[in-house]
Amino acid sequence: MHPLHTMPVTLTGSDPDKKREEVRAYFHKTYDLFEDLFTVIKDDTVFYEQPEATRHPLIFYFGHTATFFVNKFMVSKVIDDRLNPEFESMFAVGVDEMNWDDMADDHYRWPTVPEARAYRDEVRNLVDELITTLPLTLPITQESPWWVILMGIEHERIHIETSSVLHRQLPIEKVKPAVNFPVCLERGAAPDNIMVAVEGAEISLGKERTHHLYGWDNEYGQQKVSVNAFSVAKYLCTNEEFLSFVQEGGYANKAYWDEEGERFLSVTNATHPTFWVEKSEGGYDYRAMAEILPMPMNWPVDVNYLEAKAYCRWKSEKEGKNYRLLSEPEWYVLYERAGIKDVPDFDDNSANINLAHYASSCPVDTFGFGDIYDVVGNVWQWTESHINGFKGFEPHFAYDDFSVPTFDGKHNIIKGGSWASTGNELMKHARYAFRRHFYQHAGFRVVEGDKVSTEENIYESDALVSQYCHFQYGPDHFGVENFAKKCAEYALEYAKKTPMKHALDLGCATGRASFELAHGFDKVTGIDYSARFVQVGVDLKINKKIHFQRVVEGEIIMHESVTLDELGFSEIADNIEFWQGDACNLKEQFGGYDLIMATNLIDRLYEPLLFLQDVDKRLNDGGYLILTSPYTWLEEYTKKEFWLGGFNDENGKAVTTLDGLKKALEEKFTLVATHDVPFVIPETARKFQHTISQMSVWKKR
Repeated sequence: MHPLHTMPVTLTGSDPDKKREEVRAYFHKTYDLFEDLFTVIKDDTVFYEQPEATRHPLIFYFGHTATFFVNKFMVSKVIDDRLNPEFESMFAVGVDEMNWDDMADDHYRWPTVPEARAYRDEVRNLVDELITTLPLTLPITQESPWWVILMGIEHERIHIETSSVLHRQLPIEKVKPAVNFPVCLERGAAPDNIMVAVEGAEISLGKERTHHLYGWDNEYGQQKVSVNAFSVAKYLCTNEEFLSFVQEGGYANKAYWDEEGERFLSVTNATHPTFWVEKSEGGYDYRAMAEILPMPMNWPVDVNYLEAKAYCRWKSEKEGKNYRLLSEPEWYVLYERAGIKDVPDFDDNSANINLAHYASSCPVDTFGFGDIYDVVGNVWQWTESHINGFKGFEPHFAYDDFSVPTFDGKHNIIKGGSWASTGNELMKHARYAFRRHFYQHAGFRVVEGDKVSTEENIYESDALVSQYCHFQYGPDHFGVENFAKKCAEYALEYAKKTPMKHALDLGCATGRASFELAHGFDKVTGIDYSARFVQVGVDLKINKKIHFQRVVEGEIIMHESVTLDELGFSEIADNIEFWQGDACNLKEQFGGYDLIMATNLIDRLYEPLLFLQDVDKRLNDGGYLILTSPYTWLEEYTKKEFWLGGFNDENGKAVTTLDGLKKALEEKFTLVATHDVPFVIPETARKFQHTISQMSVWKKR
């Protein structure tokens, strides 16, 4: 058992002071455990290694979990000032191989390891101080700043596991065994893996918002599922079982791989699982986190989804049956059938999980749950289920891109946890999904049963994104021109006086104005804080089509779609790039623009002056800054002390936002013109928001 082994805290209780100390202890144990994990790295030079080509160097992840706390405190208005703006931009995004993740290494000036450690210490002190001083009312709800603290803790718990995977992908000479991370010593031949019949059941997925445990947004909502009877392997698929697939040429036979699987093979040239080490004399050893072991035949194999599916096709052909992976609802049937109790009553002595036993897998016949083993623990289990939102899904305001970008049909759910799973990952309702070629401490068990439906659900669980899609890509209403298009037309007219090389569409939302600007600029960069919105523009550019919903009335929904060709964007789509970013703390490489356009953004920033005081450095001399806003200041988005206008000064004089903009920009910019630009946002077929935004046009002197 790792000395920092612990269970998550509950949201409920009657003694706030006691709960405060529970959260404090949970935070420090989490923070310490994450840092302890990096003791398996041989020396500080290894922090700059990139174990996986699609991921950042390890120094990014070491800083990322600390930065997450600060960034979420800022967006939630728990704090007003950053600790280190450079770090909090550099370490912010780039985890899940999204198209808007900036993976160009020359865009980063990574700090030294001592600098990163010192920053982590600063963040530790900040979080501890907040735990001491923030008011606490029980139960902790999603609106509470304490929820954001727990969010940061559980986020770091996720990275304890994902970082351990990256350590496992480092060259063996770059790591060393650490006393707190012992591997299992039991190895032998694999047991016979018989099939067990499981009765069908009615399953309820999702949980209520009043649930006593912290949860990620995709866990909430409701979905009733009727699961038919199926048969499931008694044990997780073992290294010995998978070896037969490898030895019989499974990686070379295209019949066992779908198109995505073939792409994976062509990119990686894989001939065996990634954590197998080919021996010069033949056969394989096994790569644990920090050492190479003789192949443990009775441990579960670690593979990605594509490899697991190829094995199922091979086994089906070999035995004349139809094998597949579990579905998410079927895993719930196994969980409830086994009588497993959820946190805080969960017994981690009964499973290889939570670092309660080893820092590795163990024999598949060690932890039984009745007649089926490792229902939880040992390795995660890949499922056939694509992740999407349950009915009632709502993104959490502080982390609105945790789930929605994965609702793309490219991420499959894993269930059950692994030996490295802690925190929320232990919980019954935990839902995590990864791209099918990703490696985690994940394996699978085979199932015989009905074919599993994998319905796509992009944007349809996200009412706000659908509304913006309709706003930006739908028809005009009441003779009011499309707002994004009209703003771009104004911008292009002013920009004729510049070289028109590069434009920035800041607060690009779902991307319409970025495409429109590309009719005149050689290159357009669209940036939005929300990956949910950025994803739409990326999908339109890459897939040439987007789908979204329109509310007609009540529960009546119309399905809409639009294509690049219909919009007239096919010829210019390659000139556009989309990134996720914070307008108040952009990375320094975003600069050299002839035009910066920020539509309906200024009154939605947490501290708009941070953006305005920095914007001139990103604009070429003679370039244009175009701002639009209806000036609807709300403390929900911007603390009143940071409003630029919409208030009376100490002398009782009305201060407009345009007054505030002039004060902030007059030193470096000349106000060229203002325009009123109306827009209409449809809510239903019979209800619309009609608003007039003021455009102010500024030329950099």
